[in-house]
Amino acid sequence: MTTVFSCPLCGAGLIREARRYRCPADHSFDVAREGYVDLLPVNRRHSRSPGDDREMVDARRRFLSGGWYGPLREALCRLAGASEAERPVLLDAGCGEGYYTQALSALVTERGGAAAGVDLSKTAAKRAARLCRDAEIAVASVYRLPLADGAADILVNCFSPLAAEEFSRVLRPGGLFLYAVPGPRHLWELKEILYDDPYENPEKTEEYPGFRLLGAEPVETRFTLTAPEDIAALYHMTPYTWKTPREGAARLASVEELAVTAQFRVFIYRKT
Repeated sequence: MTTVFSCPLCGAGLIREARRYRCPADHSFDVAREGYVDLLPVNRRHSRSPGDDREMVDARRRFLSGGWYGPLREALCRLAGASEAERPVLLDAGCGEGYYTQALSALVTERGGAAAGVDLSKTAAKRAARLCRDAEIAVASVYRLPLADGAADILVNCFSPLAAEEFSRVLRPGGLFLYAVPGPRHLWELKEILYDDPYENPEKTEEYPGFRLLGAEPVETRFTLTAPEDIAALYHMTPYTWKTPREGAARLASVEELAVTAQFRVFIYRKT
């Protein structure tokens, strides 16, 4: 069975067999029981368990399964659907637990294409593989993607590290790059509780070598969390959980209901 992935050791194309991926040089990578494959070589791991930990992945899964970020997922699918590729190959670079990947993979497979997601976190890859039956999932770094040059027609990067040079390498000429980032007042109400002096996220438009910026689409939604568990999940899936003062975390722990504004920007680029 053919695959969108290439060997992380020699760069040759991989073939998927029943329980492993193998390249012509006989480099072999086992498929885990959850369905993902680990394509992150040991010498490229910067820690024993790189990427998001179990607590953050589980918090994100709980929160996103509530559908609160559904408008962003819908926008990504609509924008990805504008690809002119006949049988598009889509890569979700930094796919996390697969909330966005699941919808995007359904979109491209309906058109006879293929989808894949990569994430540095093995815990996230496990969750994504269980959720995204239409996509191939691998543990890998966005800075060293296990794909051949020009292998993808669409690349999505949602709140994950940006590796513009590597993204340009794996996208074919004319391919789409969708880059989702927080808007200036994303989760503002949450930040008002956590910080004495909350700040807006900087809003900037970046040009990247190898890409032409087509535009930026704003996405905004407002919702109310009425379960303390959902409030806690939102908090623990964000970077704020690492840098919030103790007093701010204590204030949030006492909140039983929270109205929140989620504000995003999706930058749309085309590979030149």
